[in-house]
Amino acid sequence: MNMGDEVTLKIDHAAAKVTAFKNGEQIAESELKTPVLLDEVRAGGRINLIIGRGLTAKAREALGLAPSTLFRTPVQPADTGKGFTLAQKMVGRACGLPEGQGIRPGTYCEPKMTTVGSQDTTGPMTRDELKDLACLGFSADLVMQSFCHTAAYPKPVDVQMQHTLPDFIMNRGGVSLRPGDGIIHSWLNRMLLPDTVGTGGDSHTRFPIGISFPAGSGLVAFAAATGVMPLDMPESVLVKFKGKMQPGITLRDLVHAIPYYAIKEGDLTVEKKGKKNIFSGRILEIDLTEMETDLTVEQAFELSDASAERSAAGCAITLSEEKVAEYLRSNITMLKWMISQGYGDARTMARRVENMEKWLANPSLLKADADAEYTKVYEIDLSEIKEPILCCPNDPDDAKLLSDVQGDKIDEVFIGSCMTNIGHFRAAGQLLEKVPSGSLTTRLWLAPPTRMDEHQLMEEGFYNTYGRAGARTEMPGCSLCMGNQARVAPNTTVVSTSTRNFPNRLGQGSNVYLASAELASVAAVLGKLPTPEEYQQYAAQIDSMSADIYKYLNFDQMGEYTNAADKVDTKKIAAAQLT
Repeated sequence: MNMGDEVTLKIDHAAAKVTAFKNGEQIAESELKTPVLLDEVRAGGRINLIIGRGLTAKAREALGLAPSTLFRTPVQPADTGKGFTLAQKMVGRACGLPEGQGIRPGTYCEPKMTTVGSQDTTGPMTRDELKDLACLGFSADLVMQSFCHTAAYPKPVDVQMQHTLPDFIMNRGGVSLRPGDGIIHSWLNRMLLPDTVGTGGDSHTRFPIGISFPAGSGLVAFAAATGVMPLDMPESVLVKFKGKMQPGITLRDLVHAIPYYAIKEGDLTVEKKGKKNIFSGRILEIDLTEMETDLTVEQAFELSDASAERSAAGCAITLSEEKVAEYLRSNITMLKWMISQGYGDARTMARRVENMEKWLANPSLLKADADAEYTKVYEIDLSEIKEPILCCPNDPDDAKLLSDVQGDKIDEVFIGSCMTNIGHFRAAGQLLEKVPSGSLTTRLWLAPPTRMDEHQLMEEGFYNTYGRAGARTEMPGCSLCMGNQARVAPNTTVVSTSTRNFPNRLGQGSNVYLASAELASVAAVLGKLPTPEEYQQYAAQIDSMSADIYKYLNFDQMGEYTNAADKVDTKKIAAAQLT
């Protein structure tokens, strides 16, 4: 299929099956996930159905009538008697099940939404839907609004939205960021509670701790307003990384190793006709316990974030209590700092701080059962990954080794998006430091994920390095990644750290390789995709300074933030009642 193709869908109500036709020819057929979808269509949407079904049940109960038989009911799966996966236990806890119990795949449930995120391209629609729901106060514990998709190059309608949406969110007890603060996920991740469930109006709302199920604006509004979200529990696919990462290999290479290994197993195809994708609609669960390196939460987010490109329903990652605790201590300071800087709603942030402190007082993380069931288990031996893995133009599933594509001329390079953190920009700066002033033959774009990353990089002198090399630095935010703001030149070949490389996304006719920030930096310097040997020569410069380069923003160890945070009494603020 191509953009602009007209497709006809034929729905067989009796068989609960849908068939797609193009120019009269059948191109796809699938059974409906649940016959309840037919009721959702008749009701004008899932939210309408849930509300109408609930009102009907309450009205009939009040009138002493038997339950209605009008609605189709979900078919609950049989209990296999096996153990539960990490994701199933997280959702089970959010549904109020006894500790250690989980939700079986195929079960309809309504888990509690502890954290909800909204961004600025869907935020206005979410606002309209919240009005339709007559929501005057959020039931979800924390709702956050960002402005990362429109801040850099706003149209008049965007400016108006940026002026009016913050108060709408904060008046209902939500937290509103400010234009220029940066990317929704880089902030929302720092507000999460371990082993909880949430959602967000962006496909990359993929929590590195806990689990999230991204949704459209209507479902996000429903989750924020009611504090729950309807969910048909998906199956899970498990990926286990084992061993030690090899020199020069990055987390982004591990991200791309997942589709690379799935292709080798025959479970994922690049060809669109008869497309196979074992991850589609399932939860991607990632076990890191057999890795020699204990990943930080920032690093883990690269893996969870990219589950969107696998078309997965969500992602759950096994992390150590030590790294989660380190992250929460940093985030407590950040939230207190936000309160000191006048961000609202202060009571919501203070309440979240209190809950983080409760977890730190008695830290524990859910774990998958040894006999948990998965659709498939992949075991990836890190000793086998000896060179970078890229995703080639223009498909994030088309994973290939660097040696397969080496030498391709590169016109532009983008380092940015929610897939990056401060370590990536330090690595780029380290490689650019030795580049003669203005000698880059490529056009290099750099967009840090948050205002705090930008500030720290300036403090460390990296912006001087970027400017001297001739790089173009962008406001913290999504920048080129979504393709709705600045764009690369037409028909260029690009190496990008962004999330996706769909046709025409970064620029008209662009051919985009997805790669690590480290490989992207080398491509920017050389003007081509290097050979593995050339790459390793540059990577050695980074590896020798890795302890300093990959030092993440631990706000609880940074005086600028702790000095402000120490003046904030969150207990007093959290005790205040919403008016």
